[in-house]
Amino acid sequence: MIRLDNIEVSFGEFIAIPHLDLDVKPGEFFTLLGPSGCGKTTALRTLAGFIEPSKGTVHVDGRNVTRLPSDKRQVGMVFQNYALFPSMSVWENIAFGLRVRKEKSADADRLVRDIARRVELSDEQLDKNVAELSGGQQQRVAVARALVLRPKILLLDEPLSNLDAKLRHQLRQQLKDLQSEFGITTVYVTHDQDEALAMSDRVAVFNNGVIEQVGTPQAIYDEAATEFVCNFIGDSSLLNFEFITELNRLSGAGLSPNANSYLRVEKASLSAPLNGGAVVGLSGTVVSRTYHGLHSRYVVRSHGADIRLLVREDGGVHPDAGAKATVYVQPGHVLQYHPGTGAALARKPEAVALP
Repeated sequence: MIRLDNIEVSFGEFIAIPHLDLDVKPGEFFTLLGPSGCGKTTALRTLAGFIEPSKGTVHVDGRNVTRLPSDKRQVGMVFQNYALFPSMSVWENIAFGLRVRKEKSADADRLVRDIARRVELSDEQLDKNVAELSGGQQQRVAVARALVLRPKILLLDEPLSNLDAKLRHQLRQQLKDLQSEFGITTVYVTHDQDEALAMSDRVAVFNNGVIEQVGTPQAIYDEAATEFVCNFIGDSSLLNFEFITELNRLSGAGLSPNANSYLRVEKASLSAPLNGGAVVGLSGTVVSRTYHGLHSRYVVRSHGADIRLLVREDGGVHPDAGAKATVYVQPGHVLQYHPGTGAALARKPEAVALP
C-alpha cells in the first residue's frame, strides 16, 4: 500500500532523514516511534506531500506520488493540534473537505452525519461550535474530517499528545477500534511507547533520522535489535560485569561479561518459579520499594548491579528496604549489545540451572 524508497529529506545543509526505506501493508496500523526531533514527523509529512524529498520516491497503492500535491494522494491527515476552524460548527468542520470538493449539499450532509455517528458524535454536537467541545471530542472531529473524504490512508501526527493520561488511554483504544472498523491503512506518529505497543500491528523505531528496527510490538520489546531500541522501549536494568560473571557461574550460560547487558523489569522476580527450569537465584539486598497500587516496584542490589523488578500486591514476597533477598533470573532473557556499535549479540540457548 505504501512504499518509501531511498528517501532523503534535507533542509538546506541539514539532512533530517539520510536514507529511508519503508513498506506499509494494506489495512495495517503502522507506527513511527521515537524521541522528539528523531525524524518521524518529517517522514509522515513527506508521505502526506507537505515535504518534498531531496531524493527517493513515495508510492501509494502502486502509484508514484512523489511530486503530487497532498490533495491528490488520497490521504487523510489528523494533526497534533487538530487544526480545526474555531469559528465553524462541528458540522462545518467535518464537511470542509466535501465543500472544497463541491459535493452536493444533501450528499455532504448524509456523509457528515454518517461519519459523526461512527466516531460517536451526536447530532446535537454537530450544531455546536468546536470551542464548546472537550479535547477528546475535538479529536473525534479531526478524525471524522479526515475520514469523511474516504481516503485510502489515514495519517495521524501525535493526535493524543494534548490530552490527559486517562483520556489518552481511553481514546487510543477508540482510535484502534475505528481503524479496524474502517480497515483503513494507518500511519501513526508518537513518542509514547505505550501507545505504540498497544495500538500497532508493526512499529518502526526512529533515531536521528534513521530507522533502528521495524517489527511487531512484541518483537521490538522482546528482541530489541539495538541498544537504543532496548533503552527507548520499556524499562530495563543495566547489568554489570560482576553480575553477568556470577550468572554464568551459576547457570553455565556463556553470556559475555564485557557486553552492554540489560534485563527487562518483568523478567526478574523475588519468588522462585514453580517450574524451576533455567532460572537461577542471585543473592542481593533490597535498596528500595515503591508502592504503585496493583504492584510494588523494587530495586535490589545484587553483585554490584541494581535490579529493578515488579511484585504484584496480591502475591509474592514483599521484603522491606535493607532486607536480604534473592533475585531469580533466566539467563536467556538477558539482552546483550556490542559496546561499540550497539548492535544486538546473538542470544544464547537456554541454560540449565546447575545444582
